[in-house]
Amino acid sequence: MKKSLIQLHIAVLLWGFTGVLGKAITLSAPVLVWYRMLLTSLLLLFIISYRKQWIKIERNHLKKMAWVGILMGLHWVAFYAAIKFSNASIALVCLSTASIFTSLLDHVFNKTKRDNIEILLGLLAIVGVYCIYQFQLTFGLGILFGVIAAILSAVFTVINKKVAGIYPARTTVFYEMSIGLVLLTFLMPIAFYTTPNMSLIPQEYDWLWLLILSLCCTVWAQSLAVSALSKLSSFTVTLSVNMEPVYGILLAFLFFNENKELHPGFYIGMGLIFVTVVIQVIRIIYQHKNERIPI
Repeated sequence: MKKSLIQLHIAVLLWGFTGVLGKAITLSAPVLVWYRMLLTSLLLLFIISYRKQWIKIERNHLKKMAWVGILMGLHWVAFYAAIKFSNASIALVCLSTASIFTSLLDHVFNKTKRDNIEILLGLLAIVGVYCIYQFQLTFGLGILFGVIAAILSAVFTVINKKVAGIYPARTTVFYEMSIGLVLLTFLMPIAFYTTPNMSLIPQEYDWLWLLILSLCCTVWAQSLAVSALSKLSSFTVTLSVNMEPVYGILLAFLFFNENKELHPGFYIGMGLIFVTVVIQVIRIIYQHKNERIPI
């Protein structure tokens, strides 16, 4: 149990590094995501082939994976665009609203019972984002992309529930990454048309950061999380993943001194958003306690 918890928190910490690496990489958001998906797909192709773990995927499941891959690719583009147009801290705080959006969308897509408290929490999170926007007007476009990234994350998380656990995680992620890569490849001419000076070739340390992003923050982190999930309940995993934005913001403060760029309004908005997450976590704990579900 202790080993699994350590594995899980290492995975969450690695995910927290994605914001810092996104800021360090000089490439624009679409190109950065294209390389991340390419390298991740190639690494998974090698691992799955080496271990002979290929499994036939049913057509209806492949369609869901395709949607997840497309939405995940767009989510990453929006997330890294948020970093480029603002900074990693603001992007991560906006992304932390994804758990609230997921709860709201789960009611729509999976016909679950409407939860009025979750709706109120969602509105409170939106107020938090508005506070950040009011006091950080120069980062307005970054905040917009951050919220879009959160909504896209919520959508593909809800869809992914329908295929998660049916196939090995590496197989699922490989198909999702590969399909997302194909979509981005087709969209790349549009990106070049809108931004003619956009560089396609990584500069200086970009290759190193891209490799770390793909190998450590995607492939390795996913493997650690799956290994931990086999020993821990999904409830514990959900609570731990809520630490990702916290780790990411602390790392951004440490490596880029972003705390010096932020107005006090940022902390007001961040506080409101984190309050919604904490309340949601407490509600989940209370629910599982009443159901006597082990952590």
